[in-house]
Amino acid sequence: MRPRDVSNALCALLPTRRPVYLWGPPGVGKSAVVRHAADALKLKLVDVRATLLDPVDLRGLPKVTKDRAEWCPPAFLPRAGDGVLFLDELAQAPPLVQAACLQLVLDRRVGEYELPPGWAVVAASNRQEDRAGTHRLITPLLNRFVHLDLDVSPEDWQAWAVVNGVAPEVRAFLQYRPALLSQFDPAASPRAFPTPRSWAFVSDVLAGTPADLLHRVVAGCVGDGPAAEFVGFLQLYRELPDLDAIGRQPETTAVPREPAVLYALVGAIAEKCKADAAPVHGLVQYALRLPDEFALLALRDVLAVKPKLASLSIVQQWIAQARTKGLFLAA
Repeated sequence: MRPRDVSNALCALLPTRRPVYLWGPPGVGKSAVVRHAADALKLKLVDVRATLLDPVDLRGLPKVTKDRAEWCPPAFLPRAGDGVLFLDELAQAPPLVQAACLQLVLDRRVGEYELPPGWAVVAASNRQEDRAGTHRLITPLLNRFVHLDLDVSPEDWQAWAVVNGVAPEVRAFLQYRPALLSQFDPAASPRAFPTPRSWAFVSDVLAGTPADLLHRVVAGCVGDGPAAEFVGFLQLYRELPDLDAIGRQPETTAVPREPAVLYALVGAIAEKCKADAAPVHGLVQYALRLPDEFALLALRDVLAVKPKLASLSIVQQWIAQARTKGLFLAA
């Protein structure tokens, strides 16, 4: 399922308090999807990494009161209100930890602790075929969950990236080479490989990395092959014409034809439109002169950061014409 579909499914399932298990390869954003669904429902999220737990951690510590022992539950377990208890990396946890989580999922309690009625349980982990050190989940635990599989979607990632501050160079490159968004091969056992998470790492280190070290640092995030392609694309991106000049003369500035340049230009226009002083109307006018598929990409990203631009007459006219051609903006 695409991330947006998984998020929508979680929004429907969480109010029912049915436990949900989310499966997917490393780095595809399982935690982010759960967080997005919790935010959409205005629910508190408690993230518990099952791999960091010992079997006794969920039960807590005993204390003696007069002639009896009572268990003091750990502080990280919720006591009241509504929310989502997220058991991340559950399949990577040892079987004894899984057994402790089983009681929490089955009975909504561990020892003397009881999960408040307004809380739902969501678990997540990599799959066995990912060779991520997973243990086979015990059958009674599996049977208590609604299971959802999360797949990578370049379109969903781009929609997330444009509003979450991912560097425009990274977004533009992955528009140009969407196949490099995720390339995980468990049989190859690479140290670094491209995933949505590792491209976010590239975005974080891009601005502060010296040019002579950039290839090696990016390769340390996503692997050598993708790093070489990205660094080559980056040089092209940084040689784009001045966008302020384009915004002042949108009708006369030449439109490039090379696909790599167009992808770079789309990313740069969307980023420029974030600035308050940018010549936004001119940039939009220029973007709509690009070939249809690139104009569509530019308009989608620009409207994500400046939704009010959808009311412009030139935008409305272009959208109407695009629909007659079978082109539609993603929902």
